[in-house]
Amino acid sequence: MSSIDEHRAYAPGHLVFHVLTASDSRGAEDDDSGTKIAAMARTAGHQVVGPLIVADEVAALRTAVEEALGTGADAVVLNGGTGFAARDVSVEAVSPLLDRTVEGFGELFRSLSFAQIGAAAMLSRALAGVVGDSVVYVVPGSPKAVELAMAELILPETGHLLGQIRR
Repeated sequence: MSSIDEHRAYAPGHLVFHVLTASDSRGAEDDDSGTKIAAMARTAGHQVVGPLIVADEVAALRTAVEEALGTGADAVVLNGGTGFAARDVSVEAVSPLLDRTVEGFGELFRSLSFAQIGAAAMLSRALAGVVGDSVVYVVPGSPKAVELAMAELILPETGHLLGQIRR
């Protein structure tokens, strides 16, 4: 058995995901990315709360993430607000909450994204980190970006990460 397999032996199988969408313009009826995240997590056998729409404001986003964590969420996935426009404040809202940053998440997301969209991938401020014994992800809000993040990084490795931090 490899060391990765040994580490994954500690991974919980059933997780609770809270899905948040940072937006001032979307509602539940047109939140394609939040809906996609929730559907992918459910299809993988996990429990999902949301998606919930949160205003693109630091205080509102920070409060929403803290409230989700306060319910005992295993993972919070916040999509949107990761670009460089003045209203893109998801990274600034979440960063101070993190006990530890998962450095490789943003790097891997941008690398995978580069294969799909080229150099524009460098404009993606994807972020992941640990808060207590939970994990928080911040991903771009496009449907293709959330599908990439969920399929290639979040769903395959969240249990593994939680197993490590709770060990």
